[in-house]
Amino acid sequence: MAMGVLVVGSIGDIGLVGLAQRFRGQDVHYLLTGQGDAAQLGRYGVSRVYQLTTGIDEYSFSETLTDLVNRGSYSIIITPVNRFYRTAAPMTAQRLSAPLLTDVIDVKPIDNELEAVLNSIGNRAQVTVKVTGRVLLMAPPARFKPSENPVNASIEPLQPKVVNVVKVVSTEGKAKGGVRIEDAELIVAVGRGFRRREDLKLAFELAEVLGAEVGCSRPIAADLKWLSEDHWIGLSGRRVRPRLYIAIGISGQPQHLAGMMESRTVVVINNDPNAPFFRNCDYGVVEDLYSFIPALTRRLRDILKR
Repeated sequence: MAMGVLVVGSIGDIGLVGLAQRFRGQDVHYLLTGQGDAAQLGRYGVSRVYQLTTGIDEYSFSETLTDLVNRGSYSIIITPVNRFYRTAAPMTAQRLSAPLLTDVIDVKPIDNELEAVLNSIGNRAQVTVKVTGRVLLMAPPARFKPSENPVNASIEPLQPKVVNVVKVVSTEGKAKGGVRIEDAELIVAVGRGFRRREDLKLAFELAEVLGAEVGCSRPIAADLKWLSEDHWIGLSGRRVRPRLYIAIGISGQPQHLAGMMESRTVVVINNDPNAPFFRNCDYGVVEDLYSFIPALTRRLRDILKR
């Protein structure tokens, strides 16, 4: 059904090309935002890369994307699921008079229709919808893995269309923890079971032994500010899909589960045997984290030294 597929995102969102490849026989182009090796996208069959290195707000980005979509006659536009695109993508869809599907986990082109499967109700249900014509898809990049199909990608710098809808009075950089939790294969996640910020070192020590990243539930990042928001996993935070997810002191509310339900193996450590997380894990340990985590870390360190 597509006249062309346009993937939008940073170099770290390259997984979305795997979703674009479901539209067999269609050219896949990429709007690359920020810095990154644009040429490497050709490794996965991307024949053209538009590179936008200038940072702009959601309004100007939406205008820039709308202009590019119309100029290239793209029928399928794919963006990541994050806060920036949750604002920019709906505005673009409105400008294009096209439907917007969010949390897409699979697609199946059928003649002139597109059948898409979406995660819904905090990843607790799946919805299948059918659309025709141009459509915008928002999907989690970590869910997809593009196959290699090397081509020589042409690279074209893209000039943004600046829209003076919003006047920026001042900007302040957000504190970053140097982690891209969405790409982590192993995650140690912390919650309100930790009594003090200093106690998080127990989780960081365990993560160091495992070679894992540290994530957290909403209160740790949003309320207490013990960790930066790039560690936040949940419905309003990051979506992850690691091979191993260890949840320490997290009760397991639906908002948190929505961000990690696709984890391959889930281990829960909590001193409350009635914690909801125990109904959504592969292995559960009812124990005080202050005694169990140091013992686990020591044991793993001894095993890995052998």
